[in-house]
Amino acid sequence: MTDITYTIVEHDGGWAYKLGDVFSETFRSHDAALAAAKRAAGEQKVAGDTVGITYEDDRGQWREELSDGHDRPTTHVKG
Repeated sequence: MTDITYTIVEHDGGWAYKLGDVFSETFRSHDAALAAAKRAAGEQKVAGDTVGITYEDDRGQWREELSDGHDRPTTHVKG
């Protein structure tokens, strides 16, 4: 299972949450960014449907897989 962590950081004159190299929108306060990160983390845990997906890999080859909608990540928020 995948493990992901949202981190609260200062960003663009305010606060944001970050996952990897990707920032959320900017919030006026640390508390607002923290609340938004907790919401996003909670939404990651919601199961979806099992569906077929098609994607291009890093070698330029097209792949088809079945994505299990119940295979959700474990989420954390560091603030």
